[in-house]
Amino acid sequence: MARRRLLLLLKPFDMLPSRQFDDSSHFRNPKLSQVIKYLDSRSLVHMEAINFCQNILRKKHVDWEAVYRFNLCRPIRDVDLVVTIGGDGTLLQASHFMDDSIPVLGVNSDPTQAEEVEDCNKEFDATRSTGYLCAATVKNFEQIIDDILENHARPSEVSRMSITHNSKQLPTYALNDVLICHPCPATVSRFSFSKKKEDQSSSSMVHCRSSGLRVSTAAGSTAAMLSSGGFAMPILSRDLQYIVREPISPGAYNSPMHGTVKPEELMEIAWYCNEGLIYIDGSHIIHSVQHGDIIELSCKAPKLKIFLPSHLISSKPAGMTVVA
Repeated sequence: MARRRLLLLLKPFDMLPSRQFDDSSHFRNPKLSQVIKYLDSRSLVHMEAINFCQNILRKKHVDWEAVYRFNLCRPIRDVDLVVTIGGDGTLLQASHFMDDSIPVLGVNSDPTQAEEVEDCNKEFDATRSTGYLCAATVKNFEQIIDDILENHARPSEVSRMSITHNSKQLPTYALNDVLICHPCPATVSRFSFSKKKEDQSSSSMVHCRSSGLRVSTAAGSTAAMLSSGGFAMPILSRDLQYIVREPISPGAYNSPMHGTVKPEELMEIAWYCNEGLIYIDGSHIIHSVQHGDIIELSCKAPKLKIFLPSHLISSKPAGMTVVA
């Protein structure tokens, strides 16, 4: 059997900046010392998870290369599997360099510990990584890798969002969500939107003055969308969900300020501010827009193949393993 080729994409250690504090501050502020101890623990757990996964892979019939995610700058090619070690942010970043031909497995390197959160609740937030899309931790990594290498598991196909700006396709597909708003959060965003099917007239325009527009995929519906008043969608749904943020109008949160875009539809947004930004999957990928620009959003993007946690999938084909 041919050796499989893997790319390990790693969350960097400087994402947990405990070293920004000088040593003398520990003695002046005992609470700060506790926070720094917690951040140091997170870095250590993450480092140990990376070492653990690499040691497992050294025993397998695979060739692999490890790359820190900030060094990833070109499309991922010529590998059989991408393994991200970090959290959902690392998997999201990997997705921006992947088409629909290579599957990805997320390893949550630093899962939240319920007892730790409860013990530290009066002092600070001890929540660690959510890892919503990550099927593996160090506890089950070897079993999942074995299932994948032996073809006993297969990935799910998760929808992404296509974004066009003035009829030009943007190179990045959104796995989680898109936020379109004015660069200044205190400034009103002015835009109109409609939904339409191919070669058919659009629905009536909805005119908005608000804090912006958020549109999510099913995978992103449990993140900012849910926090802002949306609802969780089945992970394999192809629908998009949108919500107008803080609209200035009576009965603002009634339809049509919140709804879905079906797979056969696209959402067309006309922007009416001098400035605007499109944020894709958070704050790292940004595109500028200006007055009169047209943005189109749809699910017509290459799907991403992900080995998902079993609790996200309600059913599975006979004879195949859903990773747990």
